[in-house]
Amino acid sequence: MVDLNHVALFVQVVRAGSFAEAARRLGLPANTASRRVQQLEKQLGARLMQRSTRKLTLTDAGNSFYALCAEQVEALAQSAQELADGSQLPSGKLRVAAPADFFNWFAIDWMAEFLAAFPRVRLEFVLSDARADLLGESIDIAFRAGKVLEPHLVARQIGKGRNTLVASPAYIAARGAPESPAALADHDCITVPQPSGRATWRLDGPDGEVELAVGGRFSANSAHALLGAAIAGLGIALLPAMMTASHIQAGRLQQVMVDHGIDGIGVYFVYLSRRQLPRAVSAFIDFAMARMRERGLLQAA
Repeated sequence: MVDLNHVALFVQVVRAGSFAEAARRLGLPANTASRRVQQLEKQLGARLMQRSTRKLTLTDAGNSFYALCAEQVEALAQSAQELADGSQLPSGKLRVAAPADFFNWFAIDWMAEFLAAFPRVRLEFVLSDARADLLGESIDIAFRAGKVLEPHLVARQIGKGRNTLVASPAYIAARGAPESPAALADHDCITVPQPSGRATWRLDGPDGEVELAVGGRFSANSAHALLGAAIAGLGIALLPAMMTASHIQAGRLQQVMVDHGIDGIGVYFVYLSRRQLPRAVSAFIDFAMARMRERGLLQAA
């Protein structure tokens, strides 16, 4: 029979990333933790981890076993904690993955408000334009926008976004504002680099979707860099409205061709499992969704 204490220890080792760190958290000698996981492997008849001096790597069997048992172990631990302290309040550390420019448009003051409302929660943000590996990086929740989502994740749509065409007042004064999609061919368009040298924009408009090739003298693979280039007057950019709203309000950018853009872009928070979702995760989703809608950064889904 499999020892459930060994299973719980295995989950803690995976989350901690090492036997030493897991043992420290649990108040055990590191060699005891290693021996118990070896006993679990013997009971299961399968190798769960590849051990080295630098890191632990899960085998295929280890990945499968972790996916099957981690949420049950977490649910038991959470239930025991709630029973022990008699509290239903959100608590614990919450690791959130978001784009590198997240706090350029998501007000940091909102986080102060959230932490004041939930004093037992600790927030830890992982900011990067690369998509986070929720399991490998111990991420509780990640922000996503677009149509392609990982099939193994649970996605909660919190609203819809829109991409709009923007340029600086200086650029418009110098070059004029395009009045139709075809007119973009005569303008510098700020795009993501493409092997062919020219990008393709698919714009929703009054007459349906329009596809056109655009080009310019500046491109970058970072949304924040594209935004900065538009503010600096380097051309017209196609960017999420949630990124440009504050700059339009401040007069640093203007919308052009307001009836063209990309509509209905899904905005989501994603996480690993819908069962026994920690209260801190639910509280953060509800809070962030409410603030983003109040500020007009999202439309209702």
